[in-house]
Amino acid sequence: MIDQATINRIIDAVQIVEVVSEFVTLRKRGVNYIGLCPFHNEKTPSFSVSPAKGLCKCFSCGKGGNAVHFIMEHEQLS
Repeated sequence: MIDQATINRIIDAVQIVEVVSEFVTLRKRGVNYIGLCPFHNEKTPSFSVSPAKGLCKCFSCGKGGNAVHFIMEHEQLS
């Protein structure tokens, strides 16, 4: 198991937009980015990424979190 200090260093080092954009086509909207949620089927973008906060969130299904949480959810890891 990876210790929390290592996880925190990874979270601090990565840019969430770069991580999410490997899986989701993002468009800039104001200071944030939006795209189609990778966790459910949708036609209208409800998935938002905030580079300032280092977080992402789908406003339809509610899934989101930091870059590590995104990868874990997307790759179905625990």
